[in-house]
Amino acid sequence: MSAVIETQPAPSATASGKRQPLARGDGARAIAYDARGAVSLDTFFAHVRGLARQLPDGSHAVNLCEDRYRFLVAFCAVALRGQTTLLPPSRTRAAIDEVRAQHPDSYCLGDGDHCGCPHASLAPLPHYVRMPDELPQCDGEPLQVDDDALVAIGFTSGSTGTPKPNAKTWRSFRTSTAQNLAALAGLWPDDEIVHAVATVPPQHMYGMEMSVLMPLLGNVAVHGARPFFPQDVADALHEALAPRLLVTTPVHLRALVEAGVSLPPMAGIVTATAPLPQPLAAAAEARFGCEVREVFGSTETCVIARRRTASETAWTPMPGVRVVPQPDGALVHAAHLAQPVALADLVEVHADGRFELRGRQADLLEIAGKRASLADLTRRLLAIPGVEDGAVFQLDDIDDIGVKRIAALVVAPGLEEAAILRALRRSIDPVFLPRRLHRVDALPRNETGKLPRAALLRLLHGNTDA
Repeated sequence: MSAVIETQPAPSATASGKRQPLARGDGARAIAYDARGAVSLDTFFAHVRGLARQLPDGSHAVNLCEDRYRFLVAFCAVALRGQTTLLPPSRTRAAIDEVRAQHPDSYCLGDGDHCGCPHASLAPLPHYVRMPDELPQCDGEPLQVDDDALVAIGFTSGSTGTPKPNAKTWRSFRTSTAQNLAALAGLWPDDEIVHAVATVPPQHMYGMEMSVLMPLLGNVAVHGARPFFPQDVADALHEALAPRLLVTTPVHLRALVEAGVSLPPMAGIVTATAPLPQPLAAAAEARFGCEVREVFGSTETCVIARRRTASETAWTPMPGVRVVPQPDGALVHAAHLAQPVALADLVEVHADGRFELRGRQADLLEIAGKRASLADLTRRLLAIPGVEDGAVFQLDDIDDIGVKRIAALVVAPGLEEAAILRALRRSIDPVFLPRRLHRVDALPRNETGKLPRAALLRLLHGNTDA
């Protein structure tokens, strides 16, 4: 049942740190835009104050807004009320219910009749608050929040197991945003406002960093839409003023390159969420005439490094970030982290601090004294002509000699499974051939292109339900 309850803004949930602005810049500067024009910071402030007065009491809110500007307004209104935004790993009903079960005093906030998650019209979300079509406005004091306030909890994607919560204070977001702006330095002039178009949802930490926090705290205005198809991306970029920035993923970037759409001149393209193949990075730079900059990070750490993938293999850590190799991964030290964070990524660190990724411990395979990695096997699968998408992964099942079986899902409309296996035999050792290889219409990628393990297993076993 939808509800909008009239209340007054509450003080921040914590009062131990210095209060900081929720957004920076002159009141006239653009924070968002679309085909209708730009929204100024002053108008945005008025919308945040107005919505904050209408939010219900509660400790946490799940922000399900499809419109990116409304997500911005909702995120800041929730923070102004001293509440915490929950960012589930996906917007499926199961993921939302699981997160809310961990936070009983929570509600869902969105800009549509049924929150945008699958089958919501059949079973509406409880405690769902629908934002008004016309956002309320209210004058008042400058918007500030306590630096130590817990403003968000982001959940890992679940690509390697159960999603895990990661708490984010406003202080940590401010510090990581400064690093993100440094990661993109040189793509556009420092004294100009870049107009960004993002294909990633704001609920994902990468989308939160690049399309929510940077417009709040940097010289960035963001398009309100989340275009998906290549022509939609092109249309949104044509609505932007120069300089233009595209925030995307390797999956969307490949679709743009292959579609051959006409894009206006861009200051740069930034990509994350999955490894960017060097040939794709080079093709995109040649096709669109701008630098493609890949950033590396995680929900736990936010962005910690960057590289120009078309010409670099090593990652350059952001200022204040230090990556230390560990036997089973890496340890990340950074100013925005309360304590060092352990990652599962195996790294080789150069003398100058740059590092290269060497896969993950969980991805490494050892069979009959031979070694390989799931990432390399997937790369070889994708290199087969006619294969459009694919993934190689290890099952929990153990065969007769005590080895976990390897499986693969492949999108290859013009190839038979036997032909794919023959091609694989030419490039990999027979002991690493997938014992189960199935052709499928599409892989179960989430909104950022990742492949949750549970979804892969369901598809492999013939269960296509979400």
